[in-house]
Amino acid sequence: MDGQRPGPVVGPNGEGGPEPNRPNSATRGAAVRVLKRNMKRSGSKNCLNQKCCLGSREREWLREDPSRGCVYVYGTDQTSSVCDLHVVLCTVDTAASEILLSEGTESLYVQLNGDLVRRLDPHERPLHMIYKYLSDLGFRDTTRIQEEAAHSDLSCMFRFYNEKPSSLEQLDRILLSGVYNVRKGKTQLHKWAERMVVLCGTCLIVSSVKDCQTGKMHILPLVGGKIEEVKRRPHCLAFCSAEAQAPTYQVSFDSAAEYQRWLRQASKVVSQRLSTVDLSCQSLEEIPEHLFYCQDITNLNLRHNFLQQHSAAGVTSLCRFSQLKVLNLSQNKLGDFPLQLCEIATLTELNVSCNGLTHLPPQVAHMLSLQTLNLDGNSLTTLPEELGCLQQLSCLGLSFNDLSNIPPVFEKLCSVDKLCLAGNRVESLSLQAFSNMAHLKSIDLRMNHLTQVISTLEGIDNITQFDVRDNQLTALDLRCLGNLEQLHCERNQLKELTLCGFSLRAVYATSNRLTLVNVFLAPSQLLSLDLSRNCLSSVPDWVCDAKKLEALDLSWNLLTELPLWLIGCPKLRKLLLGHNQLKNLPCPTDCIPLESLDVQHNLLRHLPDFLFSVALNLRFLNASANALESLPSMCSGEENGTRLQVLYLTNNQLTDQYVPFLVIHVNLRILHMAYNQLETFPASKLNKLEHLEELNLSGNRLKSIPSTVSNLKHLHTFIAHSGGRKRSLAYAASIQ
Repeated sequence: MDGQRPGPVVGPNGEGGPEPNRPNSATRGAAVRVLKRNMKRSGSKNCLNQKCCLGSREREWLREDPSRGCVYVYGTDQTSSVCDLHVVLCTVDTAASEILLSEGTESLYVQLNGDLVRRLDPHERPLHMIYKYLSDLGFRDTTRIQEEAAHSDLSCMFRFYNEKPSSLEQLDRILLSGVYNVRKGKTQLHKWAERMVVLCGTCLIVSSVKDCQTGKMHILPLVGGKIEEVKRRPHCLAFCSAEAQAPTYQVSFDSAAEYQRWLRQASKVVSQRLSTVDLSCQSLEEIPEHLFYCQDITNLNLRHNFLQQHSAAGVTSLCRFSQLKVLNLSQNKLGDFPLQLCEIATLTELNVSCNGLTHLPPQVAHMLSLQTLNLDGNSLTTLPEELGCLQQLSCLGLSFNDLSNIPPVFEKLCSVDKLCLAGNRVESLSLQAFSNMAHLKSIDLRMNHLTQVISTLEGIDNITQFDVRDNQLTALDLRCLGNLEQLHCERNQLKELTLCGFSLRAVYATSNRLTLVNVFLAPSQLLSLDLSRNCLSSVPDWVCDAKKLEALDLSWNLLTELPLWLIGCPKLRKLLLGHNQLKNLPCPTDCIPLESLDVQHNLLRHLPDFLFSVALNLRFLNASANALESLPSMCSGEENGTRLQVLYLTNNQLTDQYVPFLVIHVNLRILHMAYNQLETFPASKLNKLEHLEELNLSGNRLKSIPSTVSNLKHLHTFIAHSGGRKRSLAYAASIQ
């Protein structure tokens, strides 16, 4: 505050008041002043009625320096009609510890956009956080930022609390609670006494009303027990445990409604085993104490919280769950792997992804039951050799870490069949490294820094899936992978690709610079091949040996012609050839199973004459952006129509002469003939396309709209704009 005192504190009604005690300036970065406000809420609105809770003196003080501002600190009683609000005057350099000192509280919490509430570190600067938030939203002028930050309605997006707000969701394991008359045992010798009774998780907890939090609690497990009605006393239930020599508690309720509510909930607890607890995204810093009364918990989800490492009820207390098998601690910013987790002998699945871990301790060797370990999204550079002791480990996630090579410990992990190293820093890969890992079947090295994959003369028969998408490879030779079934190498800089086709089933190599693709041994099992967005000038010869090929994508290449056998592949159902330089298409004489054909953006003037006669299953045809002057028809004697449902013919040179050819496609749902040379579209022809749902005739020379368009009951989209010509069409027909 530049050494200036902001003046006396102004009370809620504008009266002057004494300034709060402040420590010596040597121990504080700036003076902090607190204005207390109790503002009534406006109906159901979350924002305060007044946009700014500051008086004229405070506003004048703010205007002297744009680095000054105010932070609104709210109380946590959300049920009260009065909102407890403290306005803290400070600067962008004021730390949270200084505000805590002036507020007289131990902690300060922040909530962004109604999401999780987290505790601020003492060195964090609240006003700087607000100013940065506004800057990220697009505000640039410092005076405007100061003005927006002074409005209390900003708290709808950025709110500070002097205590952690309570959430009913965090107490979802507490089903019911209340103060009732309780008798321990069933005989008249036991007296009735007023007690706090809580139905929590799978237990009934009975404690003293006065010391319910600190006194002795009697815990009765209900799983497998029974609930009985006490007939001698109205609205009374007896809670019995299945454990031997466990006491029985009789609880007398005040009304029939409460009696029914407890009976209904307790019966569910008795009959069901509540073994799974989800406390994700709850802003937890500690494990709720009531959870430890539920020893039957086997699955615990604590994802996206702020659990403390060294707190008594933090991560260290998880070893108290004696039956825990599945634990999710992802996104908790732990920093270090909690050693106490290694003591949970029952754990079979552990997720500690996105926690900023830099190393894995050797003590993980004690987790002998572990089958799944997720370490994704951390900062690991190595793995300890002790990890090899986990012989039951079958799934290990290491994606998005800082590993620069394949960890040697993988040779010992005989049950792990998939190497997940996506998003790491691997620059070079030698396939020889996998020769000693016979258990590995799948390799995932997406989004690394790979510039080379070094092949080997020795065959490696265990690898069936290989994924090197989004790297920097210029050549890839995988002939040594004799049983490779699926390859992903999209978005590299590949010019050459060499594979073994013995077991090959799918190849995805789009968005490279391929001019040469070699496959040794006939790919007789190949089902899907994607070579789109490359530099191929011809179709590789070995494709003709792929007798089971069902989908082929050769779009966005440099193809000028196609071999006759390509369209005639016996199993081919999907063929994409768009964005090439094709001038004609071959047409086989025998029937083919083709269902989808895309030849858009080529140089075609004609489609094969008998295309619809040999491709009887064709349902999708896109021939837009060519130079088509004609359309194929059916052979005589085949007037039953085709199965074609989608036909795109936009931007060609078709005239009215070929409109009658459309009526053979009686199953058409979508027809686009925009930007052709049409002058008329006979109403009688359109009337036969009764299944049409979408029709586009824009950019033609039509002078009128077919009158039968209103008869198309399924039509929901009809476009017939003039395409920029002076003459425009008026569409007056109604579409049913």
